[in-house]
Amino acid sequence: MPPTLPSTRPDRLDPEYYSVVRLPPEVAALASVPDTLAPGSAAKVGVLDLAFAVRGGRTELVERYQKSPLQLIRPLWTDPAMPGMTYVCLMATGAGVTQADRYRMDFRCGPGTQVHLTTQAATKVFRMEHDYASQRVRLTADEGAYVEYLPDPVIPFADARFYQDTEVTVAPGATVVLGDTVTAGRLARGERHDYRVLATDLRVTRPDGTLLAVDTLRLGADTGMPDSVTGPAVFAGHDHVCSLFAVSDRAPATEIADTLHEAVAGHGVTYGVSVLPRECGAWLRLLDDSPVRVAAAHTAAWNSVHRLLTGCPAPAVRKP
Repeated sequence: MPPTLPSTRPDRLDPEYYSVVRLPPEVAALASVPDTLAPGSAAKVGVLDLAFAVRGGRTELVERYQKSPLQLIRPLWTDPAMPGMTYVCLMATGAGVTQADRYRMDFRCGPGTQVHLTTQAATKVFRMEHDYASQRVRLTADEGAYVEYLPDPVIPFADARFYQDTEVTVAPGATVVLGDTVTAGRLARGERHDYRVLATDLRVTRPDGTLLAVDTLRLGADTGMPDSVTGPAVFAGHDHVCSLFAVSDRAPATEIADTLHEAVAGHGVTYGVSVLPRECGAWLRLLDDSPVRVAAAHTAAWNSVHRLLTGCPAPAVRKP
């Protein structure tokens, strides 16, 4: 069966397509006309629209639309334990995200597909004097699909202004493993929580609109709340915060939660694990000052969930 297709082809260069419809107030207050290239200018709009389907016993990229600076590296099939699973590395041709950038990425994964999505490197969000930068992510997993979306960390530079809006639609019988990591800034340069605002929204739903999970992050000096960044509910004084969501009915939610807990228990990081609403899966959040420990714990969590839900060990993913 083909992947879920939109009823009409969108105009991907229409600002309504790549712009965020509803901005958080903290970000909307910063909107302005920059003294450099404006939103919508050449190289300021990045678009990736990818569709996957099963062809000849393996998952193939069957539709692709890309607009620089967003691109992808040729899909690979490198897992001997799951030879039908495609591995796709996403990349941006520029050095990082700059003011007035507008990115959108769509991943449409058809029935029975097996897809692993990652990024070539960390997302660096540069200093901004005007306006803000945004990224929209839309991921759809149809029945029987197994999808992993594990981008590298987001690193906000001093005075960065960035908003990411992620919507994940998971059909009954599908699985999505979703991860993210946010750092406190360019730590080697002494920049620690020096960004202007960093905001993210994650919504996980069923195709009929049933809400499964929401995760909201608002970081910045203008939130009006003491300890809004370094307090116990956010970074808790650490330099890295990392999350992993596993939405699946391949295993009971409590078993997924127990698997995540056991995977990170010996890594020396601060963490918490919980079952997601409607028993649709489980999620993990961990904190630490060491990027090495955070990466190791996050990888161990992914490895354990991958093995539990697929019956196969996770492969070593090599970045270009």
